[in-house]
Amino acid sequence: MDKNVYKVLVPHDFTAVADCAVSHASKLAKSFDGEVYLLHVVSKPKEVDAAKQKLEKLVEQADSKYDVNTHVIVRIGNIFEDIGDVASEIGAGYIVMGTHGAKGMQKIMGSHALRVISHSKVPFIIVQEKGPSDTDAYDDIVLPIDHSDVTKQKLQIAANIATHFNSKIHIFAAKENDQFLQVKLDRELTFAKKYFTEKSISYSIENASESGGFKKQLIRFAAKISADMIAIVNTRDGALLPDFLGSEEQEVIANDAEIPVIITNPTHQFISSSVFGT
Repeated sequence: MDKNVYKVLVPHDFTAVADCAVSHASKLAKSFDGEVYLLHVVSKPKEVDAAKQKLEKLVEQADSKYDVNTHVIVRIGNIFEDIGDVASEIGAGYIVMGTHGAKGMQKIMGSHALRVISHSKVPFIIVQEKGPSDTDAYDDIVLPIDHSDVTKQKLQIAANIATHFNSKIHIFAAKENDQFLQVKLDRELTFAKKYFTEKSISYSIENASESGGFKKQLIRFAAKISADMIAIVNTRDGALLPDFLGSEEQEVIANDAEIPVIITNPTHQFISSSVFGT
């Protein structure tokens, strides 16, 4: 296995949404001249051969349809325990995983899955059944920003994505009723403007019209501009999506517009730097 080849891992359960994850993963892998690895986990040794045969058929289809090298990995164990292990073993740059919208959130948001995502050393992209655009890039990326002290991390990750894909960053800023928090948010936005300008990254800023319902406003905005991705940073140990505190964070991941959501942790060097160490 060539450690210098960029790798994208797809946990596959032989569903249509997992096939959609393969299409997103293939698009990402091709942008790096990389490869895709399909992972299926079985509970018993006697299930290995059948799983391999099914995956190998998917590999043939993917190689033909997406023109990207695709590989098979079958493990005996637990999918939530093995995702991280396999990602580390192959040196994956991304994990792309599908969910069946709000109805399927329990599958990926149970305690095990939440722990895998929030503690992952590899960025997760959660997709639904909507496939990627026909272009070879993620042209429009939405970046939510509030008054919190994590803007620099968010900006760095968004900048790396935008630089690689020549994307435009659409900052979606919260509206704060509290004057102190609004002043703090304004400082964060000023920093964001300076940061992206210095890196020659195209950006725009859209302000939420109301102080409440930030998640719903974010999704409406992302859908309005036909965004290719929403970028979220996990900034608390063991917590998922601290940008959206409360019980409704799954609204963002399982959004009705089926826009992919990338979830990254502060330790991620991200994109090509996560592989080539730059």
